[in-house]
Amino acid sequence: MKEIKITDIEGIRVGNAQDTEAGTGCTVIICEKGGCAGVDVRGGGPASHETELLNPINTVNRVHGIVLSGGSAFGLEATSGVMQYLEERGIGFDVGIGVVPIVCGASLFDLTVGNSKVRPDKAMGYQACCNSEKNCIQEGNCGAGTGASVGKYRGMDRAMKSGLGIYCVELENLKVGAIVGVNAIGNVIDSETNKFLAGLLNEEKTEIISTREEMWKDLDINYSVLKNTNTTIGCIITNAKLTKAQATKIASMTHNGYARAISPVHTSLDGDTIFTLGTGEVEVNIDTLGTLSAYVMEKAIHRAVTQTQSAYGLKSCQDLK
Repeated sequence: MKEIKITDIEGIRVGNAQDTEAGTGCTVIICEKGGCAGVDVRGGGPASHETELLNPINTVNRVHGIVLSGGSAFGLEATSGVMQYLEERGIGFDVGIGVVPIVCGASLFDLTVGNSKVRPDKAMGYQACCNSEKNCIQEGNCGAGTGASVGKYRGMDRAMKSGLGIYCVELENLKVGAIVGVNAIGNVIDSETNKFLAGLLNEEKTEIISTREEMWKDLDINYSVLKNTNTTIGCIITNAKLTKAQATKIASMTHNGYARAISPVHTSLDGDTIFTLGTGEVEVNIDTLGTLSAYVMEKAIHRAVTQTQSAYGLKSCQDLK
């Protein structure tokens, strides 16, 4: 198995656009020929677009774009820009009088970072599509990860900067990659060393402490933190041949990567969502693909914090070395 670029998966383009000053952005994944997609939502506060289309019992089988964005529910507007970009190029579901691009999306909450009045919009989604033509892949403080943060259980004052992470591998003729914007209430953990990579800072802001143990101190049902202000959103991209049911199962299995890399995860305070997008080139054992997808997602989550620099008054893991 070897590490490759996410754009080494044929038929896939990835682009980012962001407003660095405002602290928000979006990431688009384009599959012009259409790919088979699935989704699994585990968090209690998701913001999503067209996810019901991915239900295996529903009609549409090909997706042309997936958008990961900041801006909470406002940021879902970025999908309109992706639809415009694709329609202009004749890409989409043929409805006789034209095409309707099938674009799914999910957003994370970054309104407490930067300028809350600026969110990903139609223009930003369109720009991200244009940027995908450059074939220049970025990580860290960009795209959907521009305003992302982690470790927010005790408020933003003790949170740390996170971002966008990407990791992709090739195993024989199978290619599997993950893109993720990490914006969790919990900590990011290296499961091999059990070390915190980023998360909740102590009161002195000198080291990372356990979010889980802090939560255990608060049995009072009336304890309040900012609700639905988190969410880790990601996408598995593969050249595997998939049905919608199989793509959905892969998304489900990939949440194991979330669980290994983020603690706690899938809470009522998160909107954790994973998409799967398969280009249909290689037949593969679904369980093998699912375990590999969880692995690359875990690695991408690690990169979302290790490739990010401090910003907006939030420390990054590089500041604690």
